[in-house]
Amino acid sequence: MAGGKRVAARRAAWICFADECGQTLKPHKAATWAPRGVTPIAHVTATGNARVSVAGLVCYRPGHRSRLIYRTKTSGRGRKGEPKGFRERDFARLLDAAHRQLQAPIVLVWDGLSAHRSARMRALIAARSWLRVYRLPAYAPELNPIEQAWSGLKRSLANLPARTASSLAIAVKNRLKRMQHRTHLIDGYLTGTGLSPPAPARP
Repeated sequence: MAGGKRVAARRAAWICFADECGQTLKPHKAATWAPRGVTPIAHVTATGNARVSVAGLVCYRPGHRSRLIYRTKTSGRGRKGEPKGFRERDFARLLDAAHRQLQAPIVLVWDGLSAHRSARMRALIAARSWLRVYRLPAYAPELNPIEQAWSGLKRSLANLPARTASSLAIAVKNRLKRMQHRTHLIDGYLTGTGLSPPAPARP
């Protein structure tokens, strides 16, 4: 990480922490309110193998507002041979979108997922001169601030009675959009990993 911060400062780059998560039609159970003596019941279908995968970036640069950039992908609708989750080309499209939005070089920090280490992914990275990549240590989710974003997302979806992949995808996007507009939340995710949130830019 220290090397990545030095490179980011030298190149006036954003440090972007990346990760993926997924949500199915079977929601996480959580405590809720109900009249005394009445057990609350959440009616869900939980059938099928529909899954909404999310790949996202928590983006940090001193003097700039912290950012959350993400893309979603729905799978498991019964199509034969349909890939699950994000593949190398999907990650590349996310990084290209982040580069256009941030308008600066990117220092990417992510884990050792096989799709991150494949020959195809290495070629896609090498073709982007504005991109530098650093890998997190194995089994160190506490060092990745976007892990806390996923935790908040899953808590907000607890007991959700989504019945279709489309309704689940809408719910996931709505909650992530709320996070995007709450910079203090993203700053909190950064602080939780020991990073100081970016100071506001001077007028």
